[in-house]
Amino acid sequence: MGPKGQPDPAGRGSAAATPEQRTEHLAPPLGIGMVGYAFMGAAHSQGWRTAGRVFDLPRRPVLSAVCGRDPAAVRVAADRLGWAAAETDWRALIARDDVDVVDICTPGDSHAEIAIAALEAGKHVLCEKPLANTVEEAEAMAAAAEAARARGQVAMVGFNYRRVPATALARRMVAEGRIGTLRHVRVAYLQDWLVDPDAPLTWRLRKESAGSGALGDLGAHIIDLAQYLTGERISGVSALTETFVRERPLAGGPSGGAARGQVTVDDAALFTARLPSGALASFEATRFASGRKNALRIELNGELGSLAFDLERLNELSFHDHTEPGVSAGFRRILVTEPDHPYLDAWWPPGHGLGYEHTFVHQARDLVHAIASGTGPDPSFADGLQVQRVLAAVEESAAKNSVYTTVPA
Repeated sequence: MGPKGQPDPAGRGSAAATPEQRTEHLAPPLGIGMVGYAFMGAAHSQGWRTAGRVFDLPRRPVLSAVCGRDPAAVRVAADRLGWAAAETDWRALIARDDVDVVDICTPGDSHAEIAIAALEAGKHVLCEKPLANTVEEAEAMAAAAEAARARGQVAMVGFNYRRVPATALARRMVAEGRIGTLRHVRVAYLQDWLVDPDAPLTWRLRKESAGSGALGDLGAHIIDLAQYLTGERISGVSALTETFVRERPLAGGPSGGAARGQVTVDDAALFTARLPSGALASFEATRFASGRKNALRIELNGELGSLAFDLERLNELSFHDHTEPGVSAGFRRILVTEPDHPYLDAWWPPGHGLGYEHTFVHQARDLVHAIASGTGPDPSFADGLQVQRVLAAVEESAAKNSVYTTVPA
């Protein structure tokens, strides 16, 4: 990795290389064990399966074992997703000699216990976001990761939207001063999968499992992405949250049935924030924006220009150069598919776009390099803890009728 988490061109493979030219088969194996196999587990599996086939890596990811509670279901998942073995106890997975990295794709209530145990057992760890359900859990995880660093282990949190080539390019352009002094950040993450009041009460709608609702699920992503792109950490927030549908049918029951349970998390979160430079920021996260499927949008305005990104058009970055004459200036589309763009010299010819799943390939690539070099990784558990502190400040502010709340350094 280059400065500030920028992908380093060195060591990346070429899409034109032949099997005989590649050295992947000579790289020593890196055994992966994954806990959880649903949506995120499938995405992570795709990343681990593919990374070594696209990039020249110093270690070769091997999908050693996947873990889940249901013996039959986890065996089916192992066969479908490409894992060599299946376990039903995460402790057994951690204890396996063929597992070097523990990849945690479970609900937030189990992150701390699994991650700390894996680190204490000498494993590297990748943990899905948000890092934990509480600041206290995240602090314990970050402390365990710091202790493990002294033993040569690495621990990374999975903020995969950093690995979109367009957002990595945006970070590079900000660091190069292309937009000058930052003035505004506005970011929203909008989905609509909970608009139906009879959508079932899943674990994502229970505070004891998920920690929070749209705030942690979507807000964690946009907090991290905003801080990554700007190179600044949020210093304080003023927030509102709301739960629009307070009871839902129990998961597994008939839609609209009599058996219902209480929703104990937010459906939407809205907050403003200050950055240390004096820039102002606004954030919105909701799962009630009808018609919006996965609309993560971020815009940065600076004295010299602006940058804008939309996840639903993830191969594009919009850039306005405010130093150009007004008669011809305006936003222009940068098609982020050139081999000089982050990650892209290993993929397809210019103009052939990538998709959502490629962010997990890039995540696996970056973690393998961090393990092999003993540096990083980025974002670390300390970064995940800082995002957790912002989430907690948002909840505290909302509970106090939007009182401005500082984020601990």
